[in-house]
Amino acid sequence: MKGSLCHEFETGLPAAEVWEMYRGLRISQVVPQLLPGIFRKVELVEGDGGVGTVLHLTFSHGIAPLEYQKEKFIKIDHENYVKEVIVVEGGLLDHGFQKYLIRIEIIGQTKKTSTIRSSIEYEVDDEKTDNASFASTGALANLAEAITEYVKAQKSAEQAREETA
Repeated sequence: MKGSLCHEFETGLPAAEVWEMYRGLRISQVVPQLLPGIFRKVELVEGDGGVGTVLHLTFSHGIAPLEYQKEKFIKIDHENYVKEVIVVEGGLLDHGFQKYLIRIEIIGQTKKTSTIRSSIEYEVDDEKTDNASFASTGALANLAEAITEYVKAQKSAEQAREETA
């Protein structure tokens, strides 16, 4: 069984500023602090943030049925602000999923605002179709909101420093 899910979040920020968080490893450095209820830690397994990079995500207790997953960056398009990662170990692959691909697109609406479109494409074994309900954009939606608030807070802090300098 194949399926897909999508979530969109309006940021109120320019696309380029949001992309700076998602494009490489920076997001992995702040995620455990921004969403400790979902992610306990994120570790770099290999790579430099480009295509081929592998991350090991350890989920917080209570994110049943997940303990960890390894994700591999398979596409990073700096021109169109698109990043794709695929789960290569653990996560929902341990629960009958054959494929779990996450695509993040930062879509510029105007020069001052953008949308984070988070989508998932998945395939589940025919014998495990009941597990398709485990697929969710919930964590990605929480991440989009947290990243947006983080970038806004960083901008506010920079502006305050500039005003006092």
